[in-house]
Amino acid sequence: MLGLEKLKEANRLRKIQSEMQKQLEQIFSTYERAGIKIVVRGDRRVERIEIDGEDRKDLKDSLNDAFKDVNKKVEKQMRGQLQELGFPGV
Repeated sequence: MLGLEKLKEANRLRKIQSEMQKQLEQIFSTYERAGIKIVVRGDRRVERIEIDGEDRKDLKDSLNDAFKDVNKKVEKQMRGQLQELGFPGV
């Protein structure tokens, strides 16, 4: 029965994480200076970059790809450190 309880708890935590992610995606911050406008979401994804009124999707996509890559590396390192501390299955 303990395994079933752990599964239920894991599912509950996944649902909470999903809800929090959706909330973060709805938070926006806009930065403007010297003809540059950047819109970033609460989940740290770049939503839009404009330079002198021109949409720069190429820059937006490049930044998001770079952030995605570094996030994977950080997650891998943190997972390893947590396992070394005795948190199995992280």
